[in-house]
Amino acid sequence: MAAVDLDTPVAGRSRDPVLALDLGTSTGWALLGYRGDILSGVQSFKPGRFDGGGMRFLRFKRWLTEMKGGALHAVYFEEVRRHAGVDAAHVYGGFMATLTAWCEAHAIPYEGVPVGTIKKFATGKGNADKSAMIAAACGWGFEPVDDNEADAIALARLIAERDK
Repeated sequence: MAAVDLDTPVAGRSRDPVLALDLGTSTGWALLGYRGDILSGVQSFKPGRFDGGGMRFLRFKRWLTEMKGGALHAVYFEEVRRHAGVDAAHVYGGFMATLTAWCEAHAIPYEGVPVGTIKKFATGKGNADKSAMIAAACGWGFEPVDDNEADAIALARLIAERDK
């Protein structure tokens, strides 16, 4: 068995991880390491009974800072152009505004990736449903708890493939 140099990034990729996000009250996230490894999960930002309207976004900002740790190379997020309802659109807009302002304040590059691009990469269909996205993540060896985590995993894999 050949020795593996764990300190050398793959194909010139930065040593700092990349964060992929599926923004929402239940935010799916995936950290893509420089060797191509992915750590993922879901973080809830559901407001509490006595929370003001902005508390979920303050918690999201604090969570981003915790996820940043030492550094992040870039942040990618699922760019949604159409929402089922007004409330969902407002919540998404709040998360996106908080994310982009946080990235600007920390000098971290960020990019939105259209939903259809992520779904087509993962399943071959740009309008794949939630179960197809979960199945794709499972096919890659992950066990996502829901479609939010599956979407974040797919986005991280898309970025890894694109940046090879």
